[in-house]
Amino acid sequence: MVQPILLVTGTSTGIGLATAIAAARAGFRVVATMRDTAKSGLLHAAAREAEVEVDIRTLDVTDPASVTACVSAVIAQYGRLDAVINNAGAGHLGTIEGETVDDVRAVMEVNFFGVVAVTKATLPLLRETGGRLVTISSVGGVVGQPFNEAYCAAKFAVEGFMEALTPVAATVGVPVTIVEPGAVSTEFVANVGVDVPAMLEAVGPYGPALEAYLARTAAAFDPSRAQTPDAVATVIVDLLLSEHPPARLQTSDAARQFVGAKLADLDGSAVQSMVSGWVR
Repeated sequence: MVQPILLVTGTSTGIGLATAIAAARAGFRVVATMRDTAKSGLLHAAAREAEVEVDIRTLDVTDPASVTACVSAVIAQYGRLDAVINNAGAGHLGTIEGETVDDVRAVMEVNFFGVVAVTKATLPLLRETGGRLVTISSVGGVVGQPFNEAYCAAKFAVEGFMEALTPVAATVGVPVTIVEPGAVSTEFVANVGVDVPAMLEAVGPYGPALEAYLARTAAAFDPSRAQTPDAVATVIVDLLLSEHPPARLQTSDAARQFVGAKLADLDGSAVQSMVSGWVR
């Protein structure tokens, strides 16, 4: 049998790293990409520990030339592409009075347009192999959350893009799935890089609400409560191996309950009641 070729973006830490290792264990030839391969130390170490090989390459999802170069090199070496996981992304905290429109655009570039760019570049190749397209979204792509306006906007855009693409791609034999994790104990939150005192000063009258939100978020992402990257990776690899992958998949019971609350909330009152408690 031909070893399936899997391209994963954003593999330097967290879900991307764990998924690259889990997929390699499951028999995929994994092309693990990241914006800066100088940060590949954790992935190299994990691969050695797991006794698997991964092909680590540079891919900056916000740079069209980087996307084209990486995908072209993969095809030149392997001749095919059987699955793609859009995982690269960046967290962001803020509220619109305290940031610029360019700040919001930057969040959209990495979290939405990066997904669009990789999808456009790889979809013709997936069409040739009947390959799969998986995009890591978030429960924040379904439920708008306080101080996550730009981030949720980007993830909402990803969800709409993929939901609309799914039936179209299916006509040419490419299953598309959106994966929605909830709180995951990864470096993702730390990588948001928030200077809390400076942010509290900048948000002015929103300071008390931000303090309440940050306290709630710290509790939700505590390792004793949050899902682990390895647990999410297991769900993703099972999805890759599934004969009939779903269009949308949550990675935990908590995520299913959270998303379900929104999907059953026709007038928005239940969600607003829930998230308003995070800022008081």
